[in-house]
Amino acid sequence: MSRSALLVLADGRFPAGGHAHSGGAEAAVKDGRVTGAAGLADFCRGRLHTTGLVAASLAAAACLGLDVRELDAAADARTPSPALRTAARKLGRQLTRAARATWPAAELDALARAFPKGAHQPVVLGLTARAAGLGPLDAAYCAAYESVSGPASATVRLLSLDPFDATGVLARLAPETDQVADRAVEAARRAVTDGVDALPAASAPLSEIGAETHAGWPVRLFAS
Repeated sequence: MSRSALLVLADGRFPAGGHAHSGGAEAAVKDGRVTGAAGLADFCRGRLHTTGLVAASLAAAACLGLDVRELDAAADARTPSPALRTAARKLGRQLTRAARATWPAAELDALARAFPKGAHQPVVLGLTARAAGLGPLDAAYCAAYESVSGPASATVRLLSLDPFDATGVLARLAPETDQVADRAVEAARRAVTDGVDALPAASAPLSEIGAETHAGWPVRLFAS
């Protein structure tokens, strides 16, 4: 296992398409729920323990070798918003392309054939981590961190928020990110024997509603 591979995968410059998505931050900014660093911290904390936990558990389960079709169906069931399902599959397709070029593997080739329009991004992330020689905890960390780093980066652009303040939010969330990653791996290991229903299904209804509203905007800075 090379932990350097984790740095490559988690790097915001990895060409997986995440820079085009705000993780719901754009809608939250327009609604006035995020106006500065304090609001960003609240938003990211809520996202980490809901969307982040679900994504981290899916990624860990995929890294452990659970059936990707079952995991993709589980991701669909945990994503009520059609707009978010579409975004997740677009991100999954882009990540698949980047992963196959970076860490060629038969499993990634099979995934691309099975999901020509893209599987859910966390599922692809877990399989990518597996192809890179990483473990389920690495995959969970990457997914959990992405769930908050995307909104933090987007808010810098949306509000001209001081990047130091945005980075400070992420740093202060580090202990909770550790907890979420550990919980995700525990759930993924249960799913190996008990099936995908053992994975978390934490929900964030306001984010789902915001995503549907955001998708109908005639002008927006981010895709989701």
